Amino acid sequence: MDEHQHGYIHRKDDYLKRLRRIEGQARGLQRMVEEEKYCIDILTQVSAMTKALHAVSIGLLEEHMGHCVVDAARSSDREAQEKVKEAAEAIARLVRS
Repeated sequence: MDEHQHGYIHRKDDYLKRLRRIEGQARGLQRMVEEEKYCIDILTQVSAMTKALHAVSIGLLEEHMGHCVVDAARSSDREAQEKVKEAAEAIARLVRS
C-alpha cells in the first residue's frame, strides 16, 4: 500500500473550505441564471469563481512541486522525471483553461 501523503494534506481543511465556497458560488450562478439576472453581473461572478478555482489549482500545484516532485527527486532520477513531466502537463492544462 502506498504510504505517501499528498503535499496538500496539511492544508486539506483550507482547500475544502475554499472548494465549499466555490460550490456556493456555482449555486449562486445557477440562481442568477434562473432569475434572469443581467449578463454582465453573471459574467462578473463567473470571473470571480474562475479566479477562486485558479487559486486552488496554483496552491495544489505548489504543494505537488514542493512535496511530490521533491520526494521523487530524492528517490530516483526516473521518478523525478515522471513527476516533473506530470507537473508540466498539469501546468499546460491550467494555462489552456
